[in-house]
Amino acid sequence: MSIFGSMKTAVSGMNAQANRLSTVADNIANVNTTGYKSVSTSFSSMVLPSSSGNYNSGGVQTSVRQAISQQGDISYTTSAYDLAISGDGFFIVQSADGTPVLTRAGDFSVDSDGNLVNGAGYTLMGYSYDSGVPAVVVNGFDGLVPVNVAQSGLSAIASSSAYFSGNLDSSAEVVTDATTLPSENGTSVTDDTKKMSLVAYDGLGATVQYDYYFTKTGVTTDANGAVTGSTWEVAVYRNGDAATGSTTSFPYSSDAVSVASLSFDANGQLTSSANTDIVDPVTAQTITMDYSDFTQLASDFSATGSADGQAASSVSSVSISTAGVVSVAYANGTTKSLYQIPLATVASPDNLTLLSGNVYSANGQSGVTVTGFPESNGLGSIESGALESSNVDLAGQLTEMIEAQRSYTANSKVFQTGSDIMDVLVNLKR
Repeated sequence: MSIFGSMKTAVSGMNAQANRLSTVADNIANVNTTGYKSVSTSFSSMVLPSSSGNYNSGGVQTSVRQAISQQGDISYTTSAYDLAISGDGFFIVQSADGTPVLTRAGDFSVDSDGNLVNGAGYTLMGYSYDSGVPAVVVNGFDGLVPVNVAQSGLSAIASSSAYFSGNLDSSAEVVTDATTLPSENGTSVTDDTKKMSLVAYDGLGATVQYDYYFTKTGVTTDANGAVTGSTWEVAVYRNGDAATGSTTSFPYSSDAVSVASLSFDANGQLTSSANTDIVDPVTAQTITMDYSDFTQLASDFSATGSADGQAASSVSSVSISTAGVVSVAYANGTTKSLYQIPLATVASPDNLTLLSGNVYSANGQSGVTVTGFPESNGLGSIESGALESSNVDLAGQLTEMIEAQRSYTANSKVFQTGSDIMDVLVNLKR
């Protein structure tokens, strides 16, 4: 047995307990850090070769383990920009130099540019709705942009599509006099023509009302006289061009902005093309109309419809859904989706590389980053107005601190005893 060996073993034990105490100190210091994940020290023995009559003491080495996959408690706040993840996944944030990293710290607030930035200075990233409903890039961070909620002043969106759905009465009379068809823009139409109106928006957010006229124009039968199909005309006019001072809107001062023909089979199901365009010469807009949900059954005429777009209105609030969709609500009651916040995950979260600012980066041990939208493919949901607390157990950390202190003291006693034995050996010479 080597006395120096036992002293070195004691030193390795003291170093190991010092490392343990360091992780305890880090955990206690970050007990109130949003989204912080506790670290712990794992011990493993180091064995030196020994003979049957001579034992060589080895030592102990440590490694740090992270409890990143362990969920922290969720507490609720009064800010809609505070975000917590319930379940698996990480927010994708960007550092000041543009490097994307992962974090669970969702204490976001609006900076001077309108971007959502957390307490460590990292900017939240998401997919924009500017080009339509976003699609996620599963194996990278391409397409991500800073989530910006600065929506000041008024906003207006021109209509580009609209739809009508409902039922056309199969018992309606066929209009045989072509001069009374709405598309002819005569002085009047028959009582069998049904009228509905729809409001759309121009590029300045002003409302534009369109009048829709539905008229049955034909019936087809087979050799036995059974009805095999019917056709209807749908004529659309600008309401602003309607005649005034009379009991009818006809004649309009301009031609119809759209005339479509709808064909139905013997079962009252639409068989013709369901889409047609409204071409408005005044607003220079083209609005695609969808009639695909119309039927022709033995029931009263009914219709409902809507157009996209938005009147000029100011922003009243910003909200974030559990699926990560960032939406603004306008004073007129309409809403608009701006971004969708994705989540990222790796095969082994506990092996991620921890960086300053409570963020992580992927490495060979953690596996590659996989991105997806919340509430899909095993990813968690986003809770707005909430924060994930650290997962540090303070009572457990205080216990570990006492244990580390006792173990360090015991190792120091071994070192001191070895030193005393060395003194005895040296004094034998005297």
